[in-house]
Amino acid sequence: MIFIIPYFFIELYISLSVGEKIGFLWTVIWIVTTFLIGMGLLKNAHLAILSNVKLASLGQLDAKSFHDASTSYFLGAILLIIPGVFSDLLGVMALLYTIFLQIGGTMPSIKNKNNIKKSNQQGDDNVIDVEIIECDTDRNLKP
Repeated sequence: MIFIIPYFFIELYISLSVGEKIGFLWTVIWIVTTFLIGMGLLKNAHLAILSNVKLASLGQLDAKSFHDASTSYFLGAILLIIPGVFSDLLGVMALLYTIFLQIGGTMPSIKNKNNIKKSNQQGDDNVIDVEIIECDTDRNLKP
């Protein structure tokens, strides 16, 4: 609830600024176009889910990436349906994130990076240095 009021002010400010620059007619065209794109994406959401299932079955998407790709697809479609420039930008970003995940990208988490560094440090503490000295048996026999 605390984020809704600032969101509305940001949405109103950006939409009025863009509307002032491009004009009323182009603003209406923008809103109708993004609405139709969002509705088309939502209508074809089952195809996106099937595509994600196929990628997951091939091993290209893990469970978290599958969930993130599906969620960001729906969120992007819904944000495109909502009238306003800021929501459209957020929707496009969500759809780009979906495409990024489907291509094979993953977002590394900070938690995993810290765990990797700690495990490497722990592994280095458990290493025993060994020096191998070869003995020449012929040298030992001769005085």
